[in-house]
Amino acid sequence: MSLIVQKFGGTSVGTVERIQAVARRIASAVQAGHSIVAVVSAMGKSTDALVDMAKQITDIQSPREMDMLLTTGEQVSIALLSMALQAIGHDAVSMTGWQAGITTENIHMRARIDHIDESPVRKALQEGKVVIVAGFQGVSPNGQITTLGRGGSDTTAVALAAALHADMCEIYTDVDGVYTVDPRLVPGARKLTSISYDEMLELATLGAGVLHPRAVECAKQHRVHLVVRSSFNEEEGTVIKEEANMEQGLVVSGIAHDKNVAKITVADLPTKVDAMAKLFAILAKEHINVDIIVQSAYEANTMNVSFSISGDEVKRTLDVLLAHRETLQFGYAVAEEHLAKVSIVGAGMITNPGVAAQMFNCLADIGVEMKMVSTSEIKVSCVIPMAQMEEAVRGLHASFELDAKEAAVVYGVC
Repeated sequence: MSLIVQKFGGTSVGTVERIQAVARRIASAVQAGHSIVAVVSAMGKSTDALVDMAKQITDIQSPREMDMLLTTGEQVSIALLSMALQAIGHDAVSMTGWQAGITTENIHMRARIDHIDESPVRKALQEGKVVIVAGFQGVSPNGQITTLGRGGSDTTAVALAAALHADMCEIYTDVDGVYTVDPRLVPGARKLTSISYDEMLELATLGAGVLHPRAVECAKQHRVHLVVRSSFNEEEGTVIKEEANMEQGLVVSGIAHDKNVAKITVADLPTKVDAMAKLFAILAKEHINVDIIVQSAYEANTMNVSFSISGDEVKRTLDVLLAHRETLQFGYAVAEEHLAKVSIVGAGMITNPGVAAQMFNCLADIGVEMKMVSTSEIKVSCVIPMAQMEEAVRGLHASFELDAKEAAVVYGVC
């Protein structure tokens, strides 16, 4: 008998009919002799609806009260799924994050999991029950309800799988697995039979939405056998493991894109030894995530420093810089918005020279302006105008011969 943790996202449980379909899928696994723990997200767009309601009441939301509000979405899902299983003859019990023993940091809206006391879940499994756990939530050491932020349900599932020493963690989504590119953007995207932890982590970090980076990091750290599958068919999906299948023969495994990028330039910054350290220490203190950094000499005693950030952080970043202008002694700061980042990822790049050149030639051939570039052993990223993103992604996908013979199937978000 195998112990399997299954995670179902908002699309998978977006309607009563879909919840019943998930219940039937779980029932099939139970009938095949498996013990099942299901981690469930809130239904469809219900979390967004809760956020909108809070904004209608006040512009300044208490993080504690937001956590109390948002965790109700998952509680609806777990109760309905438990009822759906009971209705077809299977003993099931729903658990909130704290009932499942998930303890987090004492931080609201972006807590990280500290540890899991798996005994409540294990006890229910020993009683022959299917355990339905609310994703995205836990409890702090002082008893406060907390949420895990973006990707919280993925992370909950992987962390539970690690704590329970599960045989497998299946992430169910609205596509058949991990594709070489977002199939919504490129219908000819190819599904990968397997991908390495490192490649998946790069793709997730660079904008591929099928898995959150925190979940992939956790899976890699604890060697969780991770599979991404569709909720809507019986396809095999994609296995994420230590090393991808060599027979795939791909130098580049995938292409990721992020359409919400901005470039900040700090001009006339003194060329002092500690100037860069001071600049990025200030940004780090304000929790501003910086991605690509480019330094260029301007005059003898000054330099320009450019860096990319999320497009949502432009105003706050400029405000922080201006507040520290006297300390940093720079001339001015300017933002360039409406940018995107496209990235190629592949473990095969380590032993295949010329991949970056092929990417740059492809972008040049279709007239894409490259504003910033970043490289690592297994990825190359370029910041480009947002208006050219889709053309760039399609061009790169074709250039690296990643197109499949048949169009990918994507199931609509409810």
